[in-house]
Amino acid sequence: MKYAVILYDGMADYPVDELGGKTPMMCAEKPVLDGLAGKGRIGLVNTATEGFKQGSDVANLTVLGYDPRESYSGRSPLEALSIGVDMRDTDVALRCNLVSLSGEDNYEDKTMLDYSGGDISTEEAKILIDAVQQRFGNDVFSFFAGVQYRHCLIVANGTTDLGNMTPPHDISGKVVGEYLSTSENAKQLIRMMKDSYELLNNHPLNLERVKAGKLPANSIWLWGEGTKPNLKPFYEKYGLNGSIISAVDLLKGIGIGTKMSVPDVEGATGYIDTNFEGKANKAIEELDGGKDFVYVHFEAPDECGHRREVQNKIRSIELIDERVLPIIIKGLEKYDDYKILVLPDHPTPIVTATHARDPVPFMMYHRKDEKDGKINFNEETAKNSGVFIEYGPDLMKEFLQK
Repeated sequence: MKYAVILYDGMADYPVDELGGKTPMMCAEKPVLDGLAGKGRIGLVNTATEGFKQGSDVANLTVLGYDPRESYSGRSPLEALSIGVDMRDTDVALRCNLVSLSGEDNYEDKTMLDYSGGDISTEEAKILIDAVQQRFGNDVFSFFAGVQYRHCLIVANGTTDLGNMTPPHDISGKVVGEYLSTSENAKQLIRMMKDSYELLNNHPLNLERVKAGKLPANSIWLWGEGTKPNLKPFYEKYGLNGSIISAVDLLKGIGIGTKMSVPDVEGATGYIDTNFEGKANKAIEELDGGKDFVYVHFEAPDECGHRREVQNKIRSIELIDERVLPIIIKGLEKYDDYKILVLPDHPTPIVTATHARDPVPFMMYHRKDEKDGKINFNEETAKNSGVFIEYGPDLMKEFLQK
């Protein structure tokens, strides 16, 4: 038996006025997925956990069958694993975004123009993070470059009691002052964020970006604090050898933490310009190489939701249908039996531009399913199925039942 999970990050949504009260899932042309849904089983699953913010960290752990109350130690430590940081038990990791802020004199008065630093490239970002490390790095604070706008700060002998360290994608277009932690424990971190503006806004790389009509990645933004993770290996949990295929450090870190394979795919970006075929082909390559389970993660729908890009969100769903699912299905057909699970980890509604805690639609297909038909797989049809999995980790257990 072979198992494939196709994770459309943030795909679920609320009705959008621009779409006549429909969601991107409802409007997307996705004949392959709708065909699988007509033959398989659809429903809703709860991927939110009481007491935890609804992010891709908690939600993807839940989809993989891990209870965050038992396995979650913070978002950034998972990303640190992917970057290759060897955390000590006394270290605290924080996500360090490169963001674009407006030019008001007081930091508190600046507006969050772009949580992704104007789509800064990984190569450009490393130059800026190296400058940050040179200015602020010491025996306590160490900055590590990651992918695109996503980076990491390690605090030696740190604390996670930092007050409200707000995710920057939650405050797009908002003045940042009221979202800065006032905790005494966060005082040094907030000071570094403020001081980083002067360093980065005047950096030659950002001056060149402005000349080219691009937003400058002119501040660091710290959030997602956590301690060294302790995850049970996926093989020990389920008896299956697995791989996670993703462009983002968070998912790669989950893969490393659960002792799964995390192969790189050239051209994988975490956005709508990613190498869709490359990720699909890598998934089949992993299965053909002896893996039992692949988890193929696509960040694009989530990024489009955060940016309120309605048409790009629709298109990202369609591109997975056109350029990923046919390759996955064809590659699986050589095996006597297989299952496919398709779902988002959480909603990222266009109207709010941030994550929501609503249950998400899932589609589970088994090669031996005898039904035949087609259904528009979306939030509403999943709800109308009457199938609801309240405890999120149960979905993976059900999926892996032979």
